Amino acid sequence: MNISCAPIALFVYNRPDHLRRTVSSLQKNTLAADSELIVFSDGPKINDRESNSIKEVREYLKGISGFRSVRVVERAVNWGLAASIINGVNQVLQQYENIIVLEDDLVTSPFFLKYMNNGLNTYASDERVISIHGYSYPIKRLPENFFLKGADCWGWATWRRGWEFFEEDGVDLLNQLKRKKLMKRFDFNGTYNYTKMLINQIEGKNDSWAVRWYASALINNKLTLYPGNSLVKNIGLDGSGSHCGRDYTFNTTKFEKQPIDNNIPVEEHVEAFMQFQDFFSDQDTSIDKKGFWNQVLSVIKRFSN
Repeated sequence: MNISCAPIALFVYNRPDHLRRTVSSLQKNTLAADSELIVFSDGPKINDRESNSIKEVREYLKGISGFRSVRVVERAVNWGLAASIINGVNQVLQQYENIIVLEDDLVTSPFFLKYMNNGLNTYASDERVISIHGYSYPIKRLPENFFLKGADCWGWATWRRGWEFFEEDGVDLLNQLKRKKLMKRFDFNGTYNYTKMLINQIEGKNDSWAVRWYASALINNKLTLYPGNSLVKNIGLDGSGSHCGRDYTFNTTKFEKQPIDNNIPVEEHVEAFMQFQDFFSDQDTSIDKKGFWNQVLSVIKRFSN
């Protein structure tokens, strides 16, 4: 089967060591040589002490090889994660029908690009599916591949038709969730406080694009495809990022296994949803005495700008 490869949009800032690991893992993918890499390099903040790190990042970017082509978009000033991603995805999808999105702290399996592109090709014309996701929580009994309603943000892909559902206005999203009586479902039946994350975005306490992407997909009853064994490992939850503390809750080591054919029934997998819910619920006893909400705050920071 010939796979048409989507462009890869990689969003970077000031962590050269993380970036090298991210790019190195991508280069090990069999489809890397057939893929265009478009890098969006965010600029320094006013009086940014990290400007030397940004210079190091940009110098490294000049020497990247192993892809069909490499294009670097250097931001003159600091856009912040949310604005950079929203603008970058918009920009790429003006030219292409689909996109794969990564950030500079996501290490991928050698099978990541194959899974993403296979999913993009398989469900390209299926309006029920809004995106493909590469990360999956460290849960032991997940099916090989499954669909859940909503969307996610750690190594993902979508089409122009899917991204058209993205709504930037958090107030509008919250009102729609209330009107459609989706608040409980949005929070995985009270086990994960996405509503609080969205309210904080509205109040300017964070600038999360990811919670708005998730809400946009759920409101429109759209599905995202997940692998049972994660094809992405987040190496940024080590205290090095601008918006995340040290956190190992979401680490996974099961990401080297090649997934089987992902052409499965297009419907939400009820058991997988319950397993996600149970995973979130279990964190209040298995992580530390501060409980699951400590982890929620960490991910809110990770999603935020």
